[in-house]
Amino acid sequence: MLYSKVHIESFGYELAPNVITSDDLEKRLEPLYAALHFQKGRLETITGIRERRFWDEGFKMSEGAISAGRRAIDDSNIAVEDIGMLIYGGVCRDNLEPATACAVADGLGLSPGAHIFDISNACLGILNGIIETANAIELGQIKAGLVVSCESARQIVDSTIDRLLETRNMDMFRKTIATLTGGSGAAAVLLADESVSGRKHRLLGGAARNATEHHKLCRWGPDTGIPASGLHVMETDSVGVLKNGVTLGMETFKEFKKELSLSEGKPDKIICHQVGSAHQKTILESLGIPKEKDFTTYQYLGNIGTVSLPITAAIASERGFFEKDDLVGFFGIGSGLNCLMLGIKW
Repeated sequence: MLYSKVHIESFGYELAPNVITSDDLEKRLEPLYAALHFQKGRLETITGIRERRFWDEGFKMSEGAISAGRRAIDDSNIAVEDIGMLIYGGVCRDNLEPATACAVADGLGLSPGAHIFDISNACLGILNGIIETANAIELGQIKAGLVVSCESARQIVDSTIDRLLETRNMDMFRKTIATLTGGSGAAAVLLADESVSGRKHRLLGGAARNATEHHKLCRWGPDTGIPASGLHVMETDSVGVLKNGVTLGMETFKEFKKELSLSEGKPDKIICHQVGSAHQKTILESLGIPKEKDFTTYQYLGNIGTVSLPITAAIASERGFFEKDDLVGFFGIGSGLNCLMLGIKW
């Protein structure tokens, strides 16, 4: 996929207020650690995550998305009435229906003519939303569009700890350790046609590939559909996700370089979906990308699902990680397995 007139105008984000350290979680898991003879510090050692954040109990996803969206709009040259599309891309939503995007659009005061809908695709929802918005801009259907998301890990982490304390089982720990990396936050990405954009971070294009034969490696949700027969459960084959995800990432990266006709040494900088230290090390080595080209936030934000990549890009931009004319790669992978890589000229 290639684009000729689409630009990233601005980012917006909101950090959840409650900092939860890995030590905090381990204190709750002390009976499990004693039963399995684990040493304190195991969680951070395995994941590289020191802390993550949780929303207050009862916090609505639309609230976080509205806040992040408002920040993105305020930091742009785009008027609210000129936003012709709003996509909510989170895994977590306020309701099964209506679309959480409706509450966000109402909160931001978008025009009645704007396209409003949700996209759900595991951790790729924001990137898929960027593609859908970019397509509409490239076709001349809209001048600007906003992609938002808000994720919450509090409920699934709490229920996972309850299960671990009940079973005190090594196999259950292996299946759920990825769940304990979850964090909470909100992010927004505002895209615009070059005729109205003031920032000129041009979206060049990208590549997408899937390996859907691995769709059972990571699952979160009810076991029997709607209504669920019990509480939501999240289980992950971490080894399988890493192994097959890296293979898919290598295939996608090859197509990404070909599609954008990238020369040796490109991209200049990258932002990856934030999973943890093992994933970062393995994916960078497999793609032949030096560590200094990557910017990470997983150490103190954890894995925030769809929010991880855009919030990391926003923080990287604030801290001067990107330089003018850098070719920046946004590399995302989600359960399913799906992989999407986008290229931006900064």
